[in-house]
Amino acid sequence: MRKLLLLFVLVSVSLIFIGRLFYLQVFNQDEYNLYDDNAIRKVYDYPKRGYIYDRNGKLLVANQPSYDVMVIPREVEPLDTLEFCNLLKIDKERFKELYRKAYVYSPRLPSVFVPQLSKSDYAVLQEKMRKYKGFYIQKRSLRDYQTSIGANVLGDIGEVSPSIIDRDHYYKMGDLIGKQGVEKSYEQTLRGVKGIKFIQKDRFNRDIGPYKNGIHDTLPEPGKDIHITIDAELQEYGEKLMEHKRGGIIAIEPSSGEILAMVSAPSYNPNLLVGRDRSKNFSELYRDSIAKPLFDRSLQAQYPPGSPFKVLNALIGLQENVVDVNEVIGCKGGYYLGGRRLTACHHRGPVNMISGIYHSCNTYFVTLYRRIVDKYGDPGKGTNIWSDHCKSFGLGNYLNNDLSVGQKGRIPSGDYYDNAYGEGRWASTYIVSNAIGQGEVEATPIQLANMAAAISNRGYYYTPHIIKEIEGQPIDSSFTKKNETSIDKKFFEPVIEGMFDVYNLGTATHLQIPDIEICGKTGTAENFTKIDGVKTQLTDHSIFVAFAPKDNPKIAIAVFVENGYWGGRFAGRIASLMIEKYIKGEITRKDLEKWVMSHSLENEYAKPLSGEPFKINGEAQMQRIDIE
Repeated sequence: MRKLLLLFVLVSVSLIFIGRLFYLQVFNQDEYNLYDDNAIRKVYDYPKRGYIYDRNGKLLVANQPSYDVMVIPREVEPLDTLEFCNLLKIDKERFKELYRKAYVYSPRLPSVFVPQLSKSDYAVLQEKMRKYKGFYIQKRSLRDYQTSIGANVLGDIGEVSPSIIDRDHYYKMGDLIGKQGVEKSYEQTLRGVKGIKFIQKDRFNRDIGPYKNGIHDTLPEPGKDIHITIDAELQEYGEKLMEHKRGGIIAIEPSSGEILAMVSAPSYNPNLLVGRDRSKNFSELYRDSIAKPLFDRSLQAQYPPGSPFKVLNALIGLQENVVDVNEVIGCKGGYYLGGRRLTACHHRGPVNMISGIYHSCNTYFVTLYRRIVDKYGDPGKGTNIWSDHCKSFGLGNYLNNDLSVGQKGRIPSGDYYDNAYGEGRWASTYIVSNAIGQGEVEATPIQLANMAAAISNRGYYYTPHIIKEIEGQPIDSSFTKKNETSIDKKFFEPVIEGMFDVYNLGTATHLQIPDIEICGKTGTAENFTKIDGVKTQLTDHSIFVAFAPKDNPKIAIAVFVENGYWGGRFAGRIASLMIEKYIKGEITRKDLEKWVMSHSLENEYAKPLSGEPFKINGEAQMQRIDIE
């Protein structure tokens, strides 16, 4: 009986094995995967990363050779650790840490042990690599920045994170990927496609040659070169003007939406994030919580837009038919309601729309804004309609561009105030600060530059974008499609006339550029912070938006300078110089240039937070007043 039972067990097990083998060979539809075969070693051949050029064909980013020491932990044999560490310029503890990290990733798959050896280190190590089983050298490319500008534009490349590896199996441990800027936005275009060689191993885990004579091997496909929309000369000039200041500049070509300059200050040299010192340098930049050089103020900083926002409210007032261009409104140095001043104003006297724009009269625009909100008898509905008009200019939303970072800003709706005050428990008098670009309204520099471009085009804009040309393929069609605003074309001319007179009769008369008709708007945004829980006013931000020429505009621009006092002091000067530089290619207003270059705001940023309100001519500015 026992013999029969044993025979039955042996026959059953044999039948199970035979059945399983038959299933795997006849019925199993899973394809054999070379990548999962432990008897075959995979060697990747990294492609040349695509070059980056500016709009005029100037080379900005190229490549340089780099050498990584790779390790396959399971194949490592006993070695002279001290000698190897000396060659790699690391200590024994670091060696153990790196080996442990590689082993955790995979004992049998290669990973980067020490990245980015210099040519000299590689030359010394290459001769001795045969002594260190399980280690080998892999050649790849690092970025070679041909410029010291545009760090926020170009970005950088760095080692891929485990989370990305989990999401995208193209990447392996130690691979490089675009981390910021254009390098991140166009990673798949620039990176190319890795080649691969399959090496057959014997039962002793030794390489014996190409698997099936290399018929499955592939060659690397180089990344595509790209041209970006940035004008390198204009970018460099903008960065010089913003030295010793904080803020952002965005310049756009209105006829295409191409970004001509994208300045964030303070900045840094992109070459700092290349090579073995990348990690150390990145940490230093990241830890700078005061200047925040890694924070792209041109795209991410959300500021009260100040007086430039008034021109948008003028357009909405005309569209909603609550004001006539020629209607005169009196100003007594502020907007009063029942004897109480809701906002102050530096202007006194009667103004119409055009003079209201170039005098930047708060009273005029608060009156106009209240009419918009109150038109429908329900402030919630009126605010929603006003909000929708604003958003048609790209405010309060992500612009759906090709930039690696951004913020949506804020254009409040009726629901926003219902949540804040309670439904039916607020009125237009609660939110009059929105009339002059303060209150709950926030915008990024790129949003205001886009608003200026839409006004210059008399009612439409192209999505601001950074890509101009990709080698061998078209750019995204969404960048060539017009985005129409909700304002009729006929209403733009009087507003543009008012912006033109800002330079001729108003707050920017000292900023005129010979032979260029510029339309602009100065702005001063109050700057608050909390000190020990108390809302405290600091030095105002300087803001300016403009476009030029008046007809057939070539450039639209927004400039924010933090703690820059008032719009015409820093931002206005910088905007005028940028416009002249782009249109003429040279600077004639040397007086403006000398003033900007020689004035720093570092002392302003270094001031202790005293809790005192900012004063102009000894008078504390208590209300939301636009000082031009």
